Amino acid sequence: MAGFRTTVCEQPTPQGHGRVILADPRGFCAGVDRAIQTVQTILDADNPHQSQGLPPVYVRRQIVHNRHVVEDLARRGAVFVDELDQIPDQAVRAGVPVVFSAHGIAPSVVKEAQRRGMRVVDASCPLVSKVHREVHRFVRDGYSIIYIGHRGHDEAIGVMGEAPDRVHLVEHEDDIEALDFGPDTPLVMLTQTTLSLDETADLAAALRRRFPWIQEPPGSDICYATQNRQQAVKLVAGQADCMIVVGSANSSNSVRLVEVARQALDARFPGQGEMRAHRVDDAGELDPTWLQGMDSVGLTSGASVPENLVQGVLETLAARGFTQVTRERAVDEHMHFVLPAALRSARASKKVPQPRG
Repeated sequence: MAGFRTTVCEQPTPQGHGRVILADPRGFCAGVDRAIQTVQTILDADNPHQSQGLPPVYVRRQIVHNRHVVEDLARRGAVFVDELDQIPDQAVRAGVPVVFSAHGIAPSVVKEAQRRGMRVVDASCPLVSKVHREVHRFVRDGYSIIYIGHRGHDEAIGVMGEAPDRVHLVEHEDDIEALDFGPDTPLVMLTQTTLSLDETADLAAALRRRFPWIQEPPGSDICYATQNRQQAVKLVAGQADCMIVVGSANSSNSVRLVEVARQALDARFPGQGEMRAHRVDDAGELDPTWLQGMDSVGLTSGASVPENLVQGVLETLAARGFTQVTRERAVDEHMHFVLPAALRSARASKKVPQPRG
């Protein structure tokens, strides 16, 4: 995505000499915002099941990979489950909505929900759903699919579940060497949406060397928000002495931001990238020793991180003398996804429709 770079000064104060460089864009992407709003919309509505002792909504897996978001929604009444069999039959009969997370869902899970007659609201990110549709299309056209992703990640599990016998996951170059396809097998590569651009480029090049006939879809599968946040991190890491990334450990895009920051910092401070880029869930995990000898700190957050967590880190940094705040903007974002169709009027009516799975 084409963009522009600006530097904006944000209320520098006379105390302290340290500088914080905020990466922009950061935080919530459109898919995450849509998923969280989906659950919030149900929670904001009247709970017709309260008299039966049932919750207003179940959510399969973490709605997004951020523990603070999940804990906040759980405090409001959402019940998170790992699998559908944890939802009691009484809740199914009563029509308690079940929300599928932003990471996409395997067809086997959809079929199980249908078999049990669950009332489903699918909050899958539309960009992840696009990859699912690509799997359908390429399988229909006779291709085997090599999927670049992280084994065990919810998004990868969902995509591979579309065609388990035709989708082959690669995470490292060793995985590529283990594949055995001849030129008579049509191949196409797809990718997890939250990967590092550099990481994907290296694996894609290795795939092209191993299978020169492999095809790629017309556009990149890596989502706009992942690309934009990585671009912003590179800009900030080109100026800061160290980087702090706010995000949970199970957030793929947050972990990738740390990797991108380390690579950029390592180019400026050879051999020191790993000790100059750090991930925290919140301000409470900020280690003061990371700041020793640093004049400037870069700060960003993953696509599933609420802005208040970034503000908490800013306050902690200010207390340690980093009071001058500037912003590096890599690109403007204007992407927005509407709520799932079944919920679009729920805020106005305060009634949650009952979509069937």
